[in-house]
Amino acid sequence: MKSLLDFNDLSDIEWNHLLSLARQIKQSPADFATLCRGKVMATLFYEPSTRTQFSFQTAMQRLGGTIIGFSDPNSTSVSKGETLIDTTKIVSAYADIIAMRHPVEGAPYAASLFAPIPVINAGDGGHLHPTQTLTDLYTISDLKGTLTGLNIGICGDLKNGRTVHSLLKAFMRFPGNEFYLISHPDLAVPQYVLKLLDRAGVHYRQITSLDECIAKLDVLYMTRVQRERFASLAEYERLAGCYTLDMAKMNVAKKDLAVLHPLPKIDEIAYEVDSDPRALYFTQAKNGMYIRMALIATLLDSYEPSVMPQNEFPDRVCHNPRCITRHETYLPQLIRQGKTAAYCRYCEHETDDKQ
Repeated sequence: MKSLLDFNDLSDIEWNHLLSLARQIKQSPADFATLCRGKVMATLFYEPSTRTQFSFQTAMQRLGGTIIGFSDPNSTSVSKGETLIDTTKIVSAYADIIAMRHPVEGAPYAASLFAPIPVINAGDGGHLHPTQTLTDLYTISDLKGTLTGLNIGICGDLKNGRTVHSLLKAFMRFPGNEFYLISHPDLAVPQYVLKLLDRAGVHYRQITSLDECIAKLDVLYMTRVQRERFASLAEYERLAGCYTLDMAKMNVAKKDLAVLHPLPKIDEIAYEVDSDPRALYFTQAKNGMYIRMALIATLLDSYEPSVMPQNEFPDRVCHNPRCITRHETYLPQLIRQGKTAAYCRYCEHETDDKQ
């Protein structure tokens, strides 16, 4: 198994193994308490986190391992100008596995190309968040007994929500689901994600009203409007609070609706909803620890180093301003040919124009 940078890096066999192992760990955690004794995880968090960082740290400690790392790059040599790759190489000399969160898209992928140890993408800008996706799929599978044939609503900031992009890409693997993408037009799912869904034949509807679909849903995935992704406070405030799940809406929902949220929640879920048994986001958060325990144990046991891929289009560059290659310009451009267009391997944005 290679570094985990995208849920779709996993084969069906690997996904089913992780799901089974997470369930075993949740049932009998003491049986796994020494599985990673003597191993060290580095948590390199270049932007703030509560659940993801604590979940990784707790997961490693419950497996018997230890933790190094940082939650503020300004307290490290990054503040002196050290490059992402140099930081990765140094940390790889001290640790056995890295979990990285970074505000720039494709940073964990770049790190994985130069690290001799597994790298886990713990969230890269507005791009992907594959371990949240593992958590989401594990939770939905346990609650519904299936990952197919479901009506799934995803509501809120679908433009900047890396958890949303990861989840939609992952569900391309599971047929027969109907998605309701509920957002303000200015916060709609990016076109590159919609193109992927279209090519995979995923059924979805883009709507602006939660009331329009809530009675049909088996799963409702709420998200916050992400202030940190906006260029100005005024732009954020214009869109903040455009959706709120309250008991009036819950009263028309199915009795077995599962309400999920990657957290933190701000004002998009009324506090009164927390006491409804269908509000399962805190259960979801705890499940994240078990699936990350399974992931860490599996990567440490069966890691295969990454190989630098070939740049299939030497005359093209990625022009996505949020791509790691635009920030760490020494990195090689890696453009690959998809089914209908060329894409940057780091951030997955389409790059049809020449340099």
